[in-house]
Amino acid sequence: MASSIFTLKKEIVEICRRIYERGYVAANDGNVSARMDNGHFLMTPTGMSKGFLLPSDLVVVDAEGNKVSGTRKASSEAKMHLTIYKTRPDVNAVVHAHPPTATGFAVAGIPLTKCVLPEVVVSVGAIPIAEYATPGTQELADVMVKYLKTYDAVLLENHGAITIGDSVTNAHYKMETIEHFAKIMFVAHQLGNVQSLKGEAVSQLIDLRKKFGIRPDAPVCESDECRIPTAATSQNELTDVSPELVEQITRQVINKLK
Repeated sequence: MASSIFTLKKEIVEICRRIYERGYVAANDGNVSARMDNGHFLMTPTGMSKGFLLPSDLVVVDAEGNKVSGTRKASSEAKMHLTIYKTRPDVNAVVHAHPPTATGFAVAGIPLTKCVLPEVVVSVGAIPIAEYATPGTQELADVMVKYLKTYDAVLLENHGAITIGDSVTNAHYKMETIEHFAKIMFVAHQLGNVQSLKGEAVSQLIDLRKKFGIRPDAPVCESDECRIPTAATSQNELTDVSPELVEQITRQVINKLK
């Protein structure tokens, strides 16, 4: 167990170093956590730069947020992390950062939900914007859970982004993906045209998600015409729907999650 915990600590510290060096966080921004085998959680400490952490700086808390071990105080966003873990038993890691381009989209109120890049559709899916709530509060935790029941990556209005995964590295890769996607979308907007994937192309990508076991029933993207999973489908089968119905279903899902 001790060796496993130390390995996990090293992974968190390495990911923190990466998000700092990539400019996804500044000063003491951001926080990272991971689920431990014994039901406790490793978290980054509050008030420390993520680029200079040591394994010994990390804090272990229980499911209620009580400190189990560590010399520092756990992240001020501990409530949010723990609420996500309670809601998603399949999630083993949470990464919260402020990647500049993706955060710019969040500030502008533009979600990253278009079917544009195959890699994004398959690995992350749609990336909505969660409404603003004060950092460190239960309100923010509740807002995040509302979205992360369905999505694995969410932009935070006027705040940043959150990604979740089955490992710290997996959650970090999703953060890299949404920032990369945001940069490409920004360039496309500057050039005056965003050409979305449509129809069968999107259906094939959804099939790949199903093949790879990447939550084929989760919202994938908005498209003018595509086959998408709906509540009416059985055994996760895909159903052909009209462009009008796609738009209606997409809006209903987004409005329901707001």
